[in-house]
Amino acid sequence: MTTFTAAAAILPVGDPAAAAAHYRALGFAVDLSGPHYAFARRDAVTLHLAVVDRLDPATSNSAVYLYVEDADALAAQWAAAGAAGRLVDTVDTPYGMREGAHIDPWGNLLRFGSPGRAGG
Repeated sequence: MTTFTAAAAILPVGDPAAAAAHYRALGFAVDLSGPHYAFARRDAVTLHLAVVDRLDPATSNSAVYLYVEDADALAAQWAAAGAAGRLVDTVDTPYGMREGAHIDPWGNLLRFGSPGRAGG
């Protein structure tokens, strides 16, 4: 049986240059790979950004969950970056995580969380 070594989400975007600038503002290193694809890397996480024709951000249902050391610190960093999109405040969940979210301009949900207190 073979071993899985990593996984990466492929997120649809409309414009790779705009996506690169957006994800750089969120603290990712971004490498463009041709006119229709980019890789956004931060620590052990790599997100693939793929151009999709006729993308409708209002109906996009792409999502990724990012496990982080401190959800509140990441939320503060992303708020300070002032990147386009929508930042959702962090909350304590009943399942013991402290979670927040960012929805990018293309409708992709980046939910992030760190261990929190149960019963939030």
